[in-house]
Amino acid sequence: MKDKLSLSKLSFILTAVVLIWIKTYITYKTQFDIEIENATQEFLLFINPLSFLLLVFGLGLFFKTVKGSHRYVIITSFIVSFILFANVMFYRFFNDFLTLPVLFQTSNMGDLGNSAFELFQPTDVFLFIDVILLGVLAIFLKPKTDVVEKTTRKTRFAYYIAVAAVFISNLALAETERPELLTRAFDREMLVKNIGTYNYHLYDVVLQSKTKAQRAFADSSEFVETENYLKANQKDPNPEMFGKAKGKNVIVVSLESTQSFVVNNTVNGQEITPFLNDFIKDSYYFDNFYHQTGQGKTSDSEFLLDNSLYPLGRGSVFFTHGSNEFNGTPEILKDKGYYSAVFHANNRSFWNRDIVYPRLGYDRFFDVEDYTVTEENSIGWGLKDKEFFEQSVEHMKSLPQPFYAKFITLTNHFPFELGEEDRMIDEFDSNSRTLNRYFPTLRYQDEAFKQFIQKLKDEGLYEDSIIVVYGDHYGISQNHNAAMEKYLGKPVTPYVWTQLQRVPMVIHIPGEDNKGTISKVSGQIDLKPTILHLLGVDTSDHVQFGTDMFSSEKLDFTVLRDGSFITEKYVYTDNKCYDKATEQETDISACEPYMEKAKQELDYSDQIVYGDLLRFYDGKNYRPEKKEEKEQE
Repeated sequence: MKDKLSLSKLSFILTAVVLIWIKTYITYKTQFDIEIENATQEFLLFINPLSFLLLVFGLGLFFKTVKGSHRYVIITSFIVSFILFANVMFYRFFNDFLTLPVLFQTSNMGDLGNSAFELFQPTDVFLFIDVILLGVLAIFLKPKTDVVEKTTRKTRFAYYIAVAAVFISNLALAETERPELLTRAFDREMLVKNIGTYNYHLYDVVLQSKTKAQRAFADSSEFVETENYLKANQKDPNPEMFGKAKGKNVIVVSLESTQSFVVNNTVNGQEITPFLNDFIKDSYYFDNFYHQTGQGKTSDSEFLLDNSLYPLGRGSVFFTHGSNEFNGTPEILKDKGYYSAVFHANNRSFWNRDIVYPRLGYDRFFDVEDYTVTEENSIGWGLKDKEFFEQSVEHMKSLPQPFYAKFITLTNHFPFELGEEDRMIDEFDSNSRTLNRYFPTLRYQDEAFKQFIQKLKDEGLYEDSIIVVYGDHYGISQNHNAAMEKYLGKPVTPYVWTQLQRVPMVIHIPGEDNKGTISKVSGQIDLKPTILHLLGVDTSDHVQFGTDMFSSEKLDFTVLRDGSFITEKYVYTDNKCYDKATEQETDISACEPYMEKAKQELDYSDQIVYGDLLRFYDGKNYRPEKKEEKEQE
């Protein structure tokens, strides 16, 4: 009887493993866009869930009773299924896999209702079908008596020897296919493809523990190598632009989910951004400007703007390291007599902004409580952009001048909802509701921005300000490539996808005669030094990875958070090198001179954030005292 019951436990465990193993592989193939290049990669994708599943479900062998073992297996099956489901939902919008820091961003969840509902599909219930099957099976296998001894030590030992063999074989084959695999924590698709979703999450836990320890043991001496790198790569800004806007107010507008492909473009024969197109003609426009955000999206773009540091590859800096010391633009400008404020009609705790903004040096945060929000003037994520700008200017009139003010729009946010009364152009016609609705919300945002500029003129704030406008991150993910191909009229290759990461970047100086398009490759990392230089602030002693975008010395080089990079002639992405002239893959040797630099940029910036090294910064130099001495001050 005991042997039969023990066998029942083992059989039930293996049944659960097989069910979720098959389900995971089917999910890989149907829900994730994982590029497979050869038979070895396909085999790895197939087997990589197995070691984790055998490991966690095998703990059911340690239960004395069959009932207890079955209950454990069913609960574990549900938890693992939910992890898979969460990854599917996250991937549908972000084309990325969940990380532990993202899971800790629970204060954001209350605002994600509409987006989550839009992403959910009826077929998602099948992700939990194995849990139901196991529940039914447990009822039929329920023994007459529920008392049984533990599975023999010999059986458990043999079982876990098999688990270890599967894991080691998987990892060895993965390392053969992709050497130094575990050093590429930023390339989550590569890790999932080789070691699996579940093992990747375990690896992510290890990384999170490591980064927590990194700050605890960091001291000022750790910055020496990074400081040397920054000094060696520092480029002189354009002397003719120094102080061009000295003493003027700074108005920064973050255009939600706005990509450059819509600029000077049409849909159904109608202009998508007519006002922005005209505004660009009277401004400096950077047409090779890229967003460099990671999982933090808009918060990452803010981090880049105010710090000229790269965001993290996992989670949002605003959440994981919101209590760090920073040397943000608002803090620097405070010494120049500037008052700083943020205008954003959302909950102040979203993206942990209420904690981070004071650390960056902002004096005031106008959040949703400062706006009159009704059902009539809001949609999607909240207050419509026209109302947002209208009410914000009223608040801005009360600010001490000069001021540094940042405006974060909302309407052009996934799932791109818009009422008929606000629709100025028709939707696109494709198989993607997301892309179809993207264009009308963009057109609405453009009209709202037009009214904002007019309002600034009417209130006498326009002439004494410079206006910086940029897109915060992409709006259309790779899940909509088929629809994008229909709109663009060409395949969305990895090269084209990377080029789609360009976002609008405009610097408007009222009364400035010199204007035009600057095509040098640049990114959000360059915003801080460019703005400060225009205001007459010497940036030579500041910690920054960016360069003044007007500088003739600036390299045509921008690194994206996933390790891709763009130069004057080449694009490196997905471990391939593309020639811009032909848009075709070329020999990897053409990109090799920049590969180490791209990795260094991200690594050195990560060290600063993870180690909280700016706590040792006194404004010009890093102090030699140890962490303990600094913390005692």
